Order: sequence, then structure tokens, then C-alpha cells
Amino acid sequence: DTTFGHVARSHSSRLRQSKMMRVAAAFTGMLALSSATVFFEETFSDGWEDRWTQSKAKDDLGVFEAADGGIKTSQDAKFYGLSAGFDAFSNEGKTLYVQFRVKHAQNIDCGGGYVKLFPSTVEGEKMDGDSPYNIMFGPDICGPGTRKVHVIFSNNGENFLTKKTISCKTDEDSHLYTLVVKPDNTFEVLIDGASEETGSLKEDFSILKEKEINDPESSKPTDWVDETQIDDPEDKKPEDWVTEAKITDPEAEKPEDWDDEMDGEWEAPQIDNPEFKGEWKAKKIDNPEYKGVWVHPRIPNPEYKDDDTLYSYKDFGRIGLDLWQVKSGTIFDDFLITDDEDVVKARQETFKTLAEEEAATKKAAEEAKKAEEEAKKAEEEAKGDDAEEEEAKGDDAEAKDEL
Repeated sequence: DTTFGHVARSHSSRLRQSKMMRVAAAFTGMLALSSATVFFEETFSDGWEDRWTQSKAKDDLGVFEAADGGIKTSQDAKFYGLSAGFDAFSNEGKTLYVQFRVKHAQNIDCGGGYVKLFPSTVEGEKMDGDSPYNIMFGPDICGPGTRKVHVIFSNNGENFLTKKTISCKTDEDSHLYTLVVKPDNTFEVLIDGASEETGSLKEDFSILKEKEINDPESSKPTDWVDETQIDDPEDKKPEDWVTEAKITDPEAEKPEDWDDEMDGEWEAPQIDNPEFKGEWKAKKIDNPEYKGVWVHPRIPNPEYKDDDTLYSYKDFGRIGLDLWQVKSGTIFDDFLITDDEDVVKARQETFKTLAEEEAATKKAAEEAKKAEEEAKKAEEEAKGDDAEEEEAKGDDAEAKDEL
């Protein structure tokens, strides 16, 4: 029984205690905050398998299993499809919060860590990558090229990814991802309770048509001059300018044994011309006819329609993990969908405690492992010293026998 193993078991026990405390805190918080509307919350206490539905839309989907107080992906190179339903609601006129914990404990190389919020019409057993969703949110990692937080909104059957680049966390620690969607059509992404990015559904997505377009009746005049410089018409090539790059070698002589009939007509070899000055180009001057860069006139886009309801969906009723992972081991936990900021902040404070516990446990495990390695090294060195001492005694004994 190693010290490192003891730390690992202690960590598991502390996680179970922490889970119980988080469940109790959630219940207490709900009593204290009677005005809060928590549409969905999951901390994966006993019986979570009955609350979540495994998709049957594809054969050989990966399996989630309980781990470290949450659930984790357990099979490499698999698609995953798991979802949970809840009472349908609309976020019209409300600030919507979507929050969950992700821990890429396996040091993920390529795979998703995001969630999808579906309308209630999506059936859990039929959920797949083609199922229409309202919002997709969370981290996505694949090599060094893809390390971002997805924020995708669906509108009229089309999915729109934010134009902003939002970086996600890539370490092996737990991180809490929060999406805030407000009735003024703004959004905010927080990681571990700290604001990571803010934006507008109108400006930072391509949901709406452009307010203005190029005037289709207008085009650049044929006599428009947009060359900023021209050749100087008064600049002439000097008469002594040498443009021949090669010349006949003046020192070359026809070999005495050259036979024109046998060898053909003799030609002196070519050499680089020492007087060659390169291609002559007239110097440039400002173009007196230059009119500047032509700008296409803009007109109001007749197809543009403002929409103050981009943020709003009539029906939320299911949350799902529709993922692909090359290396499994990602842990998901602490799902929360609500319209109450106080509940969100309370869960963020709870997460900070969990993160501190994880950091302390990780440090203790690293120190225990280091101590175990040093003890093993010292033991091996001691065995080596004992062996050398025994060998020396044997040599002394042989020397005495020879005397």
C-alpha cells in the first residue's frame, strides 16, 4: 500500500463528501431563493441513469460511466449520445444561464466538451448530430488548431457560429463554463466564474442580413483612374545603356585541331557581359490623373429586417451531450439551466471550493509520488552499496587465503 495510493483513495473519499455537500448546498439554495427558476439541474447523484437517455440513433455509441462525482466518456474513438429531458419552457423576456463543469482528465487530444439545448420535441433515443437544437455551447479541442469555446445559435433552421474567437481551457483540471443570454440580444461567456468574452447576437453572428449592400445600379466608371503612379514620360533610356546580358568571349580562340567538316562550325562561347546594367525601367511619378480608390455606393438592404427576438426560443426541453472523442476520459458535472443570477453565482462559489480541493489534492499526490520515487531510488542505492560492501569482503577473504 503506497503513499500515492493512499492519497488517491483519500481524494476519492473527499470527492464523495464534496458531492454530498454540493447537493445539500443546491437544495438549501433553492429553499433560500424561492423566486429562482431552475429549469434543469444535475449533479449526478444516485439514480442519474434513470434521468438520462442513451441515444439509439447510431450503433456502437460510446458509454458514459460514473466517475469523480460526475459522468465521463469511457471508450476511445467513439461518438457519444446522451440526453436528459425537463419541463418545457421559453426564455422570452428572461436572462438565460447555461452552466456546467468539464474536466479533461485524460489530457484530451481531440474531442468535444460542449452541450446542446434542444426543443422538447427531440426524443432522447433518436437524438443524433442532425437533431435540430436551439443553442450549442462549450469547449471543443482538436490538436493545436482547434481550441475554442463554441457559441452557436439556431435561427429558422440554420445554425450560426459566433464570429468571435473564444479560447477554452486545455489543461486536465476542472473548469466551469457559463453562457449568459440576455433579452437585449447580448451574450457573455464565463470560465470559472470570470468573464471571458461578451458580444451581440446582432453584430457578432451572421443571423441578420447586412443593413446596407452595394448599389447594384452603380459600377465603377470606365474612365476611372486608380493607378497611383505612372512611368515618367520624360525619362528616357540612356544611349549607353547596355541591355545585353551575354557577350562572346573575346579571349576565346578556335582550337587548332578543330575540323569544321567533322566538328561543325566553331562558335566562341558566351560569357556574362561585365557592362550589363539590367533591364531599364523608367522612374515612377505620381499620376496626375489619379482619382483615388473607387468606393462602391451603398444603399439600404431591402432584405434587412431587424429582429429583437433573436435571443428568444419558444421551447427548451432537453439537454444533450452529442460528442466525438478520440481519447476518452472527459468528466461532466454540475449542469444548470436557470434564469436566476443568484443561483448561478452560488454554484460558481461552490465550484471555486471544488477547484481549490482539486488543486490541493493534485499537489499532495504529486508530492507523495515524488517522495515515493525518491524512497525507491534511495532503497536501490542502498542495495547497491550493500552489494559493493559484500563484494569487498569477498575480495579481502580471498587475499587472506592467498597469504
